[in-house]
Amino acid sequence: MTVDMHCHLDLYSEPFNIAEECRRRGTYVLSVTTTPKAWNGTSKLAEDAPRIQTALGLHPQLAHQRRNEVELFDALISQARYVGEVGLDGGKGFKEHWQVQISVFRHILRSVHRNGGRIMSIHSRASAEVVIDEITGINGTPILHWFTGTPAQLKKAIDIGCWFSVGPAMLLTKSGRQLASMMPKDRVLTETDGPFAKSDGKLLMPWDSDLATRQLASLWQLPIELAEYQIKSNLKKLAITQ
Repeated sequence: MTVDMHCHLDLYSEPFNIAEECRRRGTYVLSVTTTPKAWNGTSKLAEDAPRIQTALGLHPQLAHQRRNEVELFDALISQARYVGEVGLDGGKGFKEHWQVQISVFRHILRSVHRNGGRIMSIHSRASAEVVIDEITGINGTPILHWFTGTPAQLKKAIDIGCWFSVGPAMLLTKSGRQLASMMPKDRVLTETDGPFAKSDGKLLMPWDSDLATRQLASLWQLPIELAEYQIKSNLKKLAITQ
């Protein structure tokens, strides 16, 4: 079983075909959404596929356009075991909407907290310090997806109990490997961030998360079988946190 803990399943060109292939292969997928309005349609991809879970999200890059959907987020959260993709983005082209992002993210975190916590897949590009501060003390289990902060920020995230999802694209970079090597092995999961991320110029499919498992095996100096076992054990442990 391969594990893709952060994938935009609904944004592939043929999402139902991709979902069916995931079901056939037994791939575990956390299918994140970028807006609450996408929840109902994306959830249909998980029908008859117990290993595909749908997450309720509002992507920070869309916060300024979709802030009016926070009430829909609140209305849907009781149906969602997972929340994502949510967070903050301080990158070029998005920092100008920072105050809206902060407002939306805080609303989402309050909603999660009020509803007893959720497993959350969180975006923190160029914003790790603020994201970590905002999620501190919130009910739930934060998974920092494709973490690109500093080693000091990573340590702070580890100290507050964060998990991490890492993919082939992240692990192709020197900084990505350095950060991944510092993450607790029992709080690491694999991802692809498909269909946005690529590896060697090739679009990543959910089952390509096994490339990240192989990269982690090398990083951890473990046989591939033990790295696979570690990832599966981590997923099982995460599943009982909520």
